[in-house]
Amino acid sequence: MFTIFLLLSGARGLTSEIPLSTFFRNDCKVAVSSANITTSPLAARAQQPAMPAIGYLDSRSPDVVASRLRAFRQGLRETGYVENENVAILYRFAEDRIDRLPELAGDLACRQVAVIAAPAGAPAALAAKAATTTIPIVFVLAEDPARLGLVASLARPGGNLTGINFLSTELAAKRLELLRELVPGAARAAVLVNPGNATTAESTLRGMEPAARAMGLQIHVLNAGIFDACARPTLTRSSSTPTPS
Repeated sequence: MFTIFLLLSGARGLTSEIPLSTFFRNDCKVAVSSANITTSPLAARAQQPAMPAIGYLDSRSPDVVASRLRAFRQGLRETGYVENENVAILYRFAEDRIDRLPELAGDLACRQVAVIAAPAGAPAALAAKAATTTIPIVFVLAEDPARLGLVASLARPGGNLTGINFLSTELAAKRLELLRELVPGAARAAVLVNPGNATTAESTLRGMEPAARAMGLQIHVLNAGIFDACARPTLTRSSSTPTPS
């Protein structure tokens, strides 16, 4: 299955496709471009001006996103910026506590970072947007950023936000169709959602439930919490979509 995504350019209103293998490196380059860090790396070493800072806001823990952080730093190096040499990165991880994101985003805004990278989906992007209207914000989303109110439209984002949209939730119904093709005799399907990320859960079900009714397929929605290595994960049945009579 292919994942479709868009790169939005707030300044120019352009879109382009990005290979998944270079996604996080390009995400970093968008952050640098959005921040308008104009001092060249060589000039920075020669003149030693104040080091620009990039805020990195994530709802997860650094261990979980270690490979993505490496790709992010690699992207910086490819644009001529090396962490702790000519650019600083202020990391803020919510450790799976989404309620902490507004506080962490506010801290980055108070520190006047040049740009905020919010690669952890809608909660981080919304928290960053609420924290500042002037600092450029680069998001990574599975949902429609225009519907969430992050940008005015995909073609012309406007404001201080831009980023990458995977259009993942829009493909939820298609995934259900593919599942039905693989198992044509299935009458029921389970859908796991994270109740801690209500935005993504609602977006997923919004597209999936009508598709299930049209196919005469019953879906059981299960709330799956954050996995705890020290305890057995629990699943709680939330609701089900009955087959049409």
